[in-house]
Amino acid sequence: MHPKVLSIIIPVYNEEKTIHLILDKIKQVQLIGGLQKEVVMVNDFSSDNSWVRLQAYQTQNQDLKISLFNHAVNKGKGAALHTGIKEATGDLVIIQDADLEYDPLEYNELLKPILDGHADVVYGSRFMGGKPHRILFFWHSIGNGILTLMSNILTNLNLTDMETCYKLFRADIIKGLHLKENRFGFEPEVTAKIARIPGIRIYEIGISYYGRTYEDGKKIGWKDGLRAIYCILKYNIWAKK
Repeated sequence: MHPKVLSIIIPVYNEEKTIHLILDKIKQVQLIGGLQKEVVMVNDFSSDNSWVRLQAYQTQNQDLKISLFNHAVNKGKGAALHTGIKEATGDLVIIQDADLEYDPLEYNELLKPILDGHADVVYGSRFMGGKPHRILFFWHSIGNGILTLMSNILTNLNLTDMETCYKLFRADIIKGLHLKENRFGFEPEVTAKIARIPGIRIYEIGISYYGRTYEDGKKIGWKDGLRAIYCILKYNIWAKK
């Protein structure tokens, strides 16, 4: 069956300053293949006015299908993604951060390998291709490279950017996984579990990256890197379920 709806899952935590901007960008996108958009937003108990902003945007933009969900306590990005995946009703699912680091105008490039019948999963890589990339933290790039290398060794994949936000899945595949990580361990866990699916077709395509500084609101830190290492080992060696 040809896909009809793309579910765009957005975990939200303290993004009141930018959330309307990313939604405006999503509204501008005209998807290929006749796909319609469904935006699934999960507010992870933000301490700012994110929830109020989301409700207002939904009310003022009835032409964009937006489903809102609110966690009663802060559970973490992974938990917000779990909620979004569960509630998504589309044929395809893509993950979108609430900030402005990734450009929704590139959805169609990620969609093409799936719509052409070649792929089941597509990762958007910040480290390949000729797209613009903001120059920021040396040690972050080294850390990302180490995490991707460790993951590749154990999954036998040759990804260039395991930690990327932009991951596009056929909905039946991502909904069929039993995901456990509630915070930033989502990326290595989902990669490990996707890699074990017999006959899975994973593609990667270069994307642009407009990275944020910590002053801009970037949240991930070195402790998350340690957790990612643990998750790479856990879901590839100790917990293959």
